[in-house]
Amino acid sequence: MGLVICAAAVSAEPADNTVRLEIKVADAAGEPLPCRVHLRNERGEPQRVAGQPFWHDHFVCSGDIATELNPGVYDYEVERGPEYERKAGKIECVAGKTTELGLTLKRVANLRQAGWYSGDLHVHRPLEEIEQLMAAEDLDFAPVITWWNNRNLWKDRAIPRQLTRSFDGHRLYQVMAGEDEREGGALLYFGLDRPLDLTGSKREVPSPMFFVEEARQRNANVWIDIEKPFWWDVPVWLASGRMTSIGLANNHMCRSSMLANEAWGKPRDRGRLPDPRGNGFWTQEIYYQLLNSGLRIPPSAGSASGVLPNPVGYNRIYVHLDKPFTPETWFEALARGQSFVTNGPLLVVKANDQLPGATFKAEDGKGLAVNLEIQLTSTDRISRLELIHNGEVVKTIDCSDELTQQRTVRFTLDEPGWFLVCAVADVEKTFRFASTAPWFVETDAAKHRISRRSAQFFLDWTDERIRRVKANLADEVDLRQVLPWHDRARTFWAQRVEMANAE
Repeated sequence: MGLVICAAAVSAEPADNTVRLEIKVADAAGEPLPCRVHLRNERGEPQRVAGQPFWHDHFVCSGDIATELNPGVYDYEVERGPEYERKAGKIECVAGKTTELGLTLKRVANLRQAGWYSGDLHVHRPLEEIEQLMAAEDLDFAPVITWWNNRNLWKDRAIPRQLTRSFDGHRLYQVMAGEDEREGGALLYFGLDRPLDLTGSKREVPSPMFFVEEARQRNANVWIDIEKPFWWDVPVWLASGRMTSIGLANNHMCRSSMLANEAWGKPRDRGRLPDPRGNGFWTQEIYYQLLNSGLRIPPSAGSASGVLPNPVGYNRIYVHLDKPFTPETWFEALARGQSFVTNGPLLVVKANDQLPGATFKAEDGKGLAVNLEIQLTSTDRISRLELIHNGEVVKTIDCSDELTQQRTVRFTLDEPGWFLVCAVADVEKTFRFASTAPWFVETDAAKHRISRRSAQFFLDWTDERIRRVKANLADEVDLRQVLPWHDRARTFWAQRVEMANAE
């Protein structure tokens, strides 16, 4: 950390009115390390380097590059995903001289070595940049969105035969992910061999469910991700039984700030959940309501790099594999909930020696004894971990200031349902956190715990959405196309209220 200024001998000095800055970032062995660089001048303006992928406020590079700058003092931040330390400081560049910024980034964790593979399910960057971007962020998997409503990369070009590509020996990306984003919100599609024809779709018509059903007809195993929990159509999508994941670490959580609104979604109570981090807590609350309704959908993560300011892989999901890494095995393990989501802390947890996603059987009338083995690694301070059971914090675990810490925690759960572990960093400008996927607890009397209050939450939401649809659509033909999906959702949630076996 701090000021780093190194003189470097070069064959040619820069012109008197410019500065040659050489950036050399290495790993612990001294080898060049692909990384992300945030470099700003004294006016706070981000600097670009010719030939290197740039987005918003940063560029990525191989770890060994040079550029010409104006003289002055520059702020820098250098990062490589959450498994490496990050470095920041200032560097003074003097006219007519060459300056070298030399840094070493050490690993703070190696999750791949332990069978965890990281992915970002919301990437909008150009295909020709993806390999360099993934290497700079140490990201393992990235399905790239190449079709999106009225934008379609394949409109005037042949669809490639090879939709999955590999490099570096352990990194994979796909070139046929898509997004349908309209009035009800956004759905992300993975596993199709060609785009859905979204061209001409209006804000409400046809219903997103029209394309969901088309995708399912093409591929019964298509992966459909609810991009954020607060989108207006979430109750409809959940009621359909067609959704396979939901974005708990989503693109409103940005590296340097929060997008502190709900966009086209159900707004939060800003008095109870104030800016800037209230949107993050609202996202969590809705996911907990989903689980309390007896549904079992794993959380996912996506950054929307290329649309919002995030780097690729800022919001990511780690999935544990016990088979060779392929897109199929990765999604299979995600479907089982063997995962955690993060935009900073690394939270590896086992409960009774089981990964997240496991189901435990408890005897009726007796509690379930749980032994948690927790490994937390974070470059941001975390005051405490929280154990969430059926939407409530039932235990807090105070944390030290150590970068990596291991804890064993024992407790007893008195009723069936679900539980997970969450860590929120002490970062005020954004919602930086990690959360495991849930574990589930069943009894003979209650295989699925269904909260009446949570089912009613989604029933009321459905009614509110129906009123909005009727206000948005004056055409009777359009209404007859769209409303049936909402009516079916209303029936589903009303039945869920009747089925409830818990308050």
